[in-house]
Amino acid sequence: MTRAGAVPWPDDLVQQYVAKGYWRQRPLGALMWEWADAYGPRVALVDGDRRITYRELAETADILAEGLARTGLKRGDNILVQLPNCREFIALVLACARLGVAPVLALPPHREHELTYMAELAKVSAVVAPSNWRDFDHQSLAEHVARIRGHGCRVLVVGDTVRPGNVDLRALMTATGDPAARRHRLDALAPDASEVLLFLLSGGTTGLPKIIARTHNDYEYNARRSGEVCGYDQDTVYLAVLPIAHNFALASPGVLAALMNGGRAVLMPSPNPEAAFAVIEQERATVTSLVPAVARRWLDAAATNHHDLSSLKVVQVGGSVLSPAEAQSLLGGLGGRLQQVFGMAEGLLNYTRLDDPDHLVLTTQGRPICLDDEILLVDDDDVPVPPGQPGRLLTRGPYTPRGYFAAPEHNARAFTADGWYRTGDVVRQDGAGNLTVEGRTKDLINRGGEKISADEVEDLVRSLPQVADVAVVPSPHREWGESVCACVVLKGGQTLDLADIQHLFHERGVAAFKTPELLMFLPALPQTPVGKIDKKALRKLAGERAVPARPTPGRARPARVTALPRP
Repeated sequence: MTRAGAVPWPDDLVQQYVAKGYWRQRPLGALMWEWADAYGPRVALVDGDRRITYRELAETADILAEGLARTGLKRGDNILVQLPNCREFIALVLACARLGVAPVLALPPHREHELTYMAELAKVSAVVAPSNWRDFDHQSLAEHVARIRGHGCRVLVVGDTVRPGNVDLRALMTATGDPAARRHRLDALAPDASEVLLFLLSGGTTGLPKIIARTHNDYEYNARRSGEVCGYDQDTVYLAVLPIAHNFALASPGVLAALMNGGRAVLMPSPNPEAAFAVIEQERATVTSLVPAVARRWLDAAATNHHDLSSLKVVQVGGSVLSPAEAQSLLGGLGGRLQQVFGMAEGLLNYTRLDDPDHLVLTTQGRPICLDDEILLVDDDDVPVPPGQPGRLLTRGPYTPRGYFAAPEHNARAFTADGWYRTGDVVRQDGAGNLTVEGRTKDLINRGGEKISADEVEDLVRSLPQVADVAVVPSPHREWGESVCACVVLKGGQTLDLADIQHLFHERGVAAFKTPELLMFLPALPQTPVGKIDKKALRKLAGERAVPARPTPGRARPARVTALPRP
């Protein structure tokens, strides 16, 4: 069964990837039981004070799968999932894998603006959310999204308060009966490994994020090979502090690779350093993954840390590029070996190796995990650049899908006719295959690892009646790496403040991390000689953070940058 909108791999590559053992032709639900049979009594997941063994996880996922089927979900359906790091998240992904239902993995900060778009794009049959999370009523938001979606879309809730008409997901996770018989019934419903396992979100470059269909075959390889490269085994204790809705914490190598190898995955709701350090000591965590913004917070906190972090062997850092100076400070600064990671939800993954010399760990973002990861560096005209020179990164490979889901017009720009994915990154490759990221061509702001489309923010700000023109650029930020700066040209006689923009984003139900934190007024947007907006010049202005007085109506409007506290 092929979902309409999913772009298949060419038949010759399918045969090649299967023949080489990259694709094992086994759906993830079947592999779940292989893990349970091999590691049954070992602890697979830790979620607060809950400890779940491999056998308990497999049996719970099967119970949940049959519960989901009773709600009407079936093979080929898609569901929108917005859950924090919790055992229910993992059980749900595995239960869906048993049925052939594909979850679209949204982030907890997403709101109506993003969720309604994703629900319609994927034509979801259900929305799964917590009842309440960090003082926000997610259950009401899920109900709203389901109403807009229509078509009988249901709401499944994780929490202590489930309103009438909604489905208590935890209640679906409890049942009696023979586990072996249940396993047999679900084995008969198993999807083909070539079908979509789940949908990840892209960083977004033109408007709202695209969604990426990952199959059982390619995503299993994504996690398995990452685990091999990173030395995962039965002694691995992976601490998940980043959202497991992200590819990084879920399968690069993340939770899935820990489970594949008989290790243990410890789920935390946030990367708060004091709480994380206590859990590292308690669980004897051996590896974790961080974005640079979180790594900096952890380094600062480590100076006064009183917890034992000696179990930590590897600290992975990815999501945005570390400077060599930052990498140097992390080289053992948290007690574990630094491993740089450069990857994307669209596929290609690169890691510095654990036995690489320090100079490679400090100055590169590693090399691809697979010999059949194809790398092509080109100039602006798609002409390959000389060896050692920086170029635009194009890639193909056994876990890099051939197109975004249901986005043919965007795919025509993002992929070449022969299947190369245009990553939007500018990199340099050395003779050993290591990549160093030197910039990007995509118009994105990377705020603490969250990729924000400049186009999406510009469209929202442009809807304000006071705005004649707008361009959005990144501005340097010590904690998050980059923040969102809106460069605005006002209509004559109009005034505007950051509070106006904040109110707009809140009213439209936009994720808070996308809200501009800086506002710069200009009499006109600078242009390049060919008439395009000169964002290089705007980035320079935003970095200077000049703060003159507020402009008054009818007078020239000088550049102004003001800051707004994060909502």
